[in-house]
Formats: sequence, structure tokens, C-alpha cells
Amino acid sequence: MEIEDCTYDHALHHRNVTPNGAEEFVAVPLQECEFEKLRRLVHERFGIVLPTEKRTMVAVRLQKVLRRMHLRSFRQYYEYLVQSHDYQALIEFANAITINHTFFFREKEHFDMLVRNVLPEMSVKLKRHYDMDFRVWCAGCSSGEEAYTLSMVMQEFWGSEYVYWQAGVLATDISEKVLSIAMQGIYDEERVALVPPEYKAKYFQRLRNGYWQVKPIVRHDVLFRKFNLMNQHFPFKKPFHVIFCRNVMIYFDKPTRDALVQRFYDVLTPGGYLFIGHAETIDRSKSAFEYLAPAFYRKPVS
Repeated sequence: MEIEDCTYDHALHHRNVTPNGAEEFVAVPLQECEFEKLRRLVHERFGIVLPTEKRTMVAVRLQKVLRRMHLRSFRQYYEYLVQSHDYQALIEFANAITINHTFFFREKEHFDMLVRNVLPEMSVKLKRHYDMDFRVWCAGCSSGEEAYTLSMVMQEFWGSEYVYWQAGVLATDISEKVLSIAMQGIYDEERVALVPPEYKAKYFQRLRNGYWQVKPIVRHDVLFRKFNLMNQHFPFKKPFHVIFCRNVMIYFDKPTRDALVQRFYDVLTPGGYLFIGHAETIDRSKSAFEYLAPAFYRKPVS
């Protein structure tokens, strides 16, 4: 657990006192060997790959964490992460080095495909078998915009018939922090900028502080849960018809992506659909998914 090969200027690792008696926090340097330890740790625990050029970014983003924890070096921080079994601290670490930037109707063409291709086909198929249970998983849901968008789109598609469907959304993320934001469903103007006016009028309410809150009719149909996609077993009782996992795998190396894609394949119903981010790809030589369009795949029926 120890880091043996780092040298430190400990004078940099504490608060300075200014002439007027105020304390001034000095940024903690991130040694190369410390960065390598943190890189391996986040890859082992979450499958996230940190390129070497991200060292400065990591150092900057973690300064507040070290300050809050009263740590004098990244060596101490690393040793705390591996020795304390504080899973929440690990999650905070993963959050600090990834970007949770999202908004409603991001990559809108995916939602258009859902309405144009997926929902009509699935509706006919499920009704034929007298089955009104339509299961959607939003994996890596971050602060909830994507999951709520999915719920609104489905409610619009089925209209008055929606009440007869069991068509809620399971939304998961490893971060309790973003999940707490998601469950409140409160967003600033920037996050709702692409919401069509008719959706905004129907599914949002304007708060006094200028923010927008998703109405209960949508919030109650999205189930938020903490879940790590690196789990080797996905303990779902029933398969999903649609999985959205967009702009999550960009942080993973190829073996991790391939293994995750296979787990998605295993929990999709035959004929089910997978949406990934436009910056992501699936190795079709390693996967049985059928390619339909950029970032849009289907599990074969047989």
C-alpha cells in the first residue's frame, strides 16, 4: 500500500499564514508516482482509464477533496482510499475525474429513433402477447436529464394509453451525489434549453428562483438506484427492452468496454435495443449486437 519512490517538499503541503493572520491553502502537488497509483486504482475499481495527459486535471479537481480531508499529500489520499474501505470516498474520487455534464434531449436523434422505430415495434409485439410491461434501463444516468427525457418521450408516444403500460425507467449511477440531484429533478435554464416548449409546459414547473422542476407525473415513473457497472453480475429479474448507456464507456479501456457490452447483451430481451454515445463504438467482431445506425444496436431475435 505504501508509495516508496516519491520525494516531497513538505513545506508545500500545509496552509500558509499570511501577514494579516489569515490562512491560505497552498495547492498540493501530484507526483508522477502518485498519479500512477491513482490511475491503477480507478481502473481496477471502476474500469476508468486516465490518460497520462490528465495528470494536471486530476490534481486540480482533487484539491478541494484533500483540503476537506486535511491531507498533506496525494500519497496520504491514495493510502486512505485503499486502506479505509470507504467506498463513498472512492465514488467521490471517480466523480472528480469524470465529467457529469448532460442536459435534456442530448443527442436528440436517439430519442427520435426511439419514437420512430423502437416504441411502435415494441408496442405491437408486446400487445400481441398481452404484455404491457416495457422495461427501460438508463445506465450511468448522472443527474437524471436522460432518464426523465426517456419517461417524457414514452408518455408522449402512448398518450392516454400510457396509464395501461408498466413503462417506467430504471436509472442507475455509482454516485449518490448525482442521484440525489436527479431525484429532486431541479435544473437550471441551460439544462432545459433543448426541451420542446410543449414538453416544458406539460412536464415542468417554473420555480421562483428561475429554475425548472420536473413534475411528479414524470419523477414518479423514474426509479433511481445506485449501481456500479463494473459488477460482474447484473442481478435483474427480467430482461430490458431498451438500454441507454451513453457517454459512459468513453472512460473505459477496450477490454472493459467489451465485457460491459456483453453484460448489456445478456440482460436485453431478444430484439431489444442498445443506445450508446456517438463518441463510442462496439467491436462487432467481439459482440453479437446488430449494427443499425451510429450508436444504435439491436440484440438479434434468434
